[in-house]
Amino acid sequence: MKKQVLIAFALLLLAVFPATTVNHAFPAASADAIVGKWLNEEKDGAVEIFKKGNNFYGKLVWLQKGPNTVDEKNPDTSKRSRKLLGTEILQNFSFSGTQWNNGTIYDPKSGKTYSCKMWLNNDGSLSIRGYIGISLIGRTTVWTRPAKGHPSIQ
Repeated sequence: MKKQVLIAFALLLLAVFPATTVNHAFPAASADAIVGKWLNEEKDGAVEIFKKGNNFYGKLVWLQKGPNTVDEKNPDTSKRSRKLLGTEILQNFSFSGTQWNNGTIYDPKSGKTYSCKMWLNNDGSLSIRGYIGISLIGRTTVWTRPAKGHPSIQ
């Protein structure tokens, strides 16, 4: 009896969670809508997203810590002395209607790279979900466009 209850509960979770996590009501977007500069959630870094071929990438263009900040957490020890400015932290995103998928994000604060997807929110912000394996197991951060006069715009 317990086994049947556990199986029924597991099936219920599989039925409910995909419906609540996959079917977001994303606003319609053009593929190039994410191109430009974005501030991370902490407002201590800015990334410029650009298109290369059919894919989208993003490089660090401003750091509150300054231009000489190095990639000290990189798992590749030969890269730990490189400057973070100019580093592509977003790579290989493809656009599919309402989301940019199949890309990766490098987190210089931890030195880890994650699978990633992005989508625009109704308020114009950009949600970025980094994950390992499946997107259900991950973390979402929200980036915003820098205000006029912000140091990252210079």
